[in-house]
Amino acid sequence: MTSGLYTETASLHCVKDSKPLSGNWISPQPHGPAVPPRARSRRTPSPPTKPARSVATTPAIPPFPWSSPSSTNPWPSLISPPASVGGLFHALVSFLLRLVLSFILLILPSEELRLGPHLPQGSYKGGPGLANGTPGRRPTLIEPERLKDFGEEELMNGDVKVWEARVSGPPEIQLKEPPKIRRLSEFKSRAKPSVEYLRFEDISAAAFKIQSAIQKTPCTYSRLSKQYGMEIYLKKEHLHYTGSVKERGVLYLLTSLTQEQQKKGVIVATDCNFSMAVAHHAVELKIPVFAIMPSCCSAPRLRVYRDYGAMVISYGTAARDSRNHALHLAKDNGYLYLEEDEQEAYLAGLGTVGMEIYEQVPKLDAVVVPASGQFGLLAGTAAALKHLNSRILVVGVEPEGYPLLLQSLKTGGPFKDMTSRPNSKLYGDLAEHPLGLHAFQLAKKHVDKVITVSEENALVAMLRFQEFERSTVDTEGAMGLAAILAGQLPELRGKKVAVVVSSANMELDLVRQCVERALMLDERISKFTVELGNLPADMAKLLDFLSREDVRLLDVCHRRHSDKTELFKTQVECVVETRDKTQSMQLHKTLCERYPSLRWLDR
Repeated sequence: MTSGLYTETASLHCVKDSKPLSGNWISPQPHGPAVPPRARSRRTPSPPTKPARSVATTPAIPPFPWSSPSSTNPWPSLISPPASVGGLFHALVSFLLRLVLSFILLILPSEELRLGPHLPQGSYKGGPGLANGTPGRRPTLIEPERLKDFGEEELMNGDVKVWEARVSGPPEIQLKEPPKIRRLSEFKSRAKPSVEYLRFEDISAAAFKIQSAIQKTPCTYSRLSKQYGMEIYLKKEHLHYTGSVKERGVLYLLTSLTQEQQKKGVIVATDCNFSMAVAHHAVELKIPVFAIMPSCCSAPRLRVYRDYGAMVISYGTAARDSRNHALHLAKDNGYLYLEEDEQEAYLAGLGTVGMEIYEQVPKLDAVVVPASGQFGLLAGTAAALKHLNSRILVVGVEPEGYPLLLQSLKTGGPFKDMTSRPNSKLYGDLAEHPLGLHAFQLAKKHVDKVITVSEENALVAMLRFQEFERSTVDTEGAMGLAAILAGQLPELRGKKVAVVVSSANMELDLVRQCVERALMLDERISKFTVELGNLPADMAKLLDFLSREDVRLLDVCHRRHSDKTELFKTQVECVVETRDKTQSMQLHKTLCERYPSLRWLDR
């Protein structure tokens, strides 16, 4: 009992000053200063602080007689323990309390991480709880000195970049079931973009490869601009060595062949701009080239192929016969049979036209491109222009009698059942091959508008080229300008427009016929018939009248024995040339007044 009484008294009063304690356990004065309670963590003990004054005071207990230094202990041998024994006892109690407290602190964090915080509704403050009511997992705290152990690692998931955090140091607490790291693609599905058949990088590579052998054609301002109310720039692709834009695609196609195929040679069997370009550039690249032509091919065209350096073989009476023979020779001898199609290299070479137009004409608003052949020129040019500036309007033009691209756009796919056929003499390249799938897809994606022009408008456009540009082009090269002449592009008035002049390969006899037809369509050549008397004076009066009207007489024909003429009458047919449409109308009015038998021949 004596020792228990001593222990209780020592836990409530200080040995030195006998003041009430604040509720914190302290050691007696002989064993050192008062020690505050330790922090919850064993690793980082707090510095000693002064004991706080207790708010609630305990009632004073009368001290024992030996608690005062002045008092004497009446029972020195029974109650008062030695100083060494008391210090050992308090040290043992302090050690046990520390051991129990440390054990509780070690167990408590693991229980909280496993069970979660004991908050209402199983949620943290400032964050929503789980839907099933189970407590959330406590986030792991990271000490500032461990931030250097964290880094970022760049992962590639297809074409999507995912930034994923990783821990390089040991974790603070090893979880039983670590969370599985999932990539971004597992949460957000993203369709892979389809690979385009013709990319701008392919067109740029073609431009770099053919720049030494293909001239950069001019794109000049046209004098027709004032007449039609817009700034017209003509991209003169007909100035190439073979007179056609097809040289661009053919050269890049030939340079893309393997060395083994270049040694064996190539063979063509159609009389068109594509075949002439193959004949010229194959010889320049030291590639053997053979041209199988039907007997219906004109002698001047055969001479052109021979002048380029090709081996010309005449076979069959039709284009089908020469093509079959060329395929047979290619199979037996290992030649590569070439015809205009939609190969990627060929389209990329033609697409360089769009790059040059964009460089030569700043602040361009629209480009008008003829749709001919495999529509490769239109598809490649549109792809290049839309990549450089998507606001540029790309317009495709095709013949009214063969609207293949326009019909394909309406049906949603390449249209192959065209009942009508174009004029093979005027549109030879267009009549050879149908529209390909890749060219159609490129045109559908990049071409903004497709219009058709009549044969008459194309012939008048050829005439305008000769008069204002001093150039002779064929109907394919004039289709772009024909769309402007026909007034089918009113939205381009006052804007800057580039027109591609694709080719100028036409025989002289056909050029003459086209010019005469164009003059009649433009009402500058008129043809009429009148009935005159048999006397020479009647004919002299007519010629004198035409002279006073200031017209040029091109041809005159007498028909004395005609079923439609009256007795003692002569039918006279005249072909005259006037300055313009106004003079032609005035001539028609005057002749009607003088000669009631006038019959004006329509164009």
